Amino acid sequence: MLTFEESRKLPWREELRKSMKAKERTDLPRVHMNEQDAEVRSHNNIEVNLGLRAEQAMVEAKRCLDCPTPTCTNGCPVSIDIPGFIKNIERGEFLQAAIKLKETSALPAVCGRVCPQEKQCEEKCFYTLKLKKDAVAIGHLERFAADYERESGQISIPICAPSNGRKVAVVGSGPAGLSFAGDMAKLGYKVMVFEALHEIGGVLKYGIPEFRLPNTIVDVEIENLKQMGVEYILDCVVGKTMTFEDLTEEGYEGVFVASGAGLPNFMNIPGENLINVLSSNEYLTRVNLMDAANPESDTPVPFGKNIAIIGGGNTAMDSVRTAKRLGADRAMIVYRRSEEEMPARLEEVKHAKEEGIEFMTLHNPIEYIGDERGFLRQMRLQKMTLGEPDASGRRKPVEIPGAIELVDVDIVVVSIGVSPNPLVPSSVSGLDVSRWGTIVVNEGMQSSIPTIFAGGDIVRGGATVILAMGDGRKAAASMNEYLTK
Repeated sequence: MLTFEESRKLPWREELRKSMKAKERTDLPRVHMNEQDAEVRSHNNIEVNLGLRAEQAMVEAKRCLDCPTPTCTNGCPVSIDIPGFIKNIERGEFLQAAIKLKETSALPAVCGRVCPQEKQCEEKCFYTLKLKKDAVAIGHLERFAADYERESGQISIPICAPSNGRKVAVVGSGPAGLSFAGDMAKLGYKVMVFEALHEIGGVLKYGIPEFRLPNTIVDVEIENLKQMGVEYILDCVVGKTMTFEDLTEEGYEGVFVASGAGLPNFMNIPGENLINVLSSNEYLTRVNLMDAANPESDTPVPFGKNIAIIGGGNTAMDSVRTAKRLGADRAMIVYRRSEEEMPARLEEVKHAKEEGIEFMTLHNPIEYIGDERGFLRQMRLQKMTLGEPDASGRRKPVEIPGAIELVDVDIVVVSIGVSPNPLVPSSVSGLDVSRWGTIVVNEGMQSSIPTIFAGGDIVRGGATVILAMGDGRKAAASMNEYLTK
């Protein structure tokens, strides 16, 4: 990657850029992300994707047609000015690209790594909608701009309005909470974030492995928010350590609940209580946040040679690739539908396959079998076929009568979704909660209690980082309107 000073000297002529015909742009192939070798990376925790070089980013930025009506922006939950930041990259103005991103995104380096752009902004790109070609690599370019700014040492801090003397609280420091905090700080509020764990970042820290999202990247984004005036209190469980009444008494005029969905779902099949049947939440949290991969840790994670992860989402891919890095000889994904129905990002599936992960699709566990000491030893799998589409639009898995397979396994990690932790919703009298345990909100993310707003997984029940951030931004605008009317 070019240094900041080198990039300023690039022989770039604006006249040449403007003279490029649309066909010259659309004939350019989409850039490929630079990656670690699969065999090497499957034995380390270094980030798999290595980022774009400056020349790669500039060429990819040329592909953007600067559409009069940028449909890509419509596909972004936080409304980033996508053509605006990409055109800055095309001109070699990389720091300006980062500044443009920060106008609406509190976590650009994070989003450039983990957001499902292929289902959001890139899906709305003119190339995809009209030309049926590969979309502009918006996510790769977002990551490039954010990384370039960080590595240049010239990090810009968004301008915040003068203090308005009012205080608001945030429960949870995941993507929804951090996005809300950033927008409220810009509006002049004193923002305090209350986090139950001992580190800031929520799911960004405990749920996503280092090889996909390094903690150092998250820490820089958090530090940027600190520079904007956002403050944090750790090891504080709102609803237990302190109540919502306590927050009101301390002068907080509004509360944004972004406590996530940390309650793991299980299948309720025989043998789930055997030793070494874990949830993905526990498995990843212990490895990512508690040094559990170290056998000398106070809370070591169990090690095994044959490890199965049940599920087909991004968390399942994170879990199985973590198991591979912890020494599993056979690391398996067990999923009841076909690969085409998997909700995981295509990139995550690709990386898993390259790293030697085995995919047992159209299989569903029906029983776990243990030894006389209560340790897991085998799983009984029901083979499936696909029937008619269900309410989600995916074809429903149907059992094949009598088709049962017995597989040796040391550890099973269940990754079939999560539910909201009931602690926060149950601790507030009069708060409307759905039958799924999620907080009920209106279009402005306001709950049945006017001073309490909520967003992210505590409302959605499980969603992406960028959707949670979109909720945070929407809630900030709505709370500010409520408090200032």
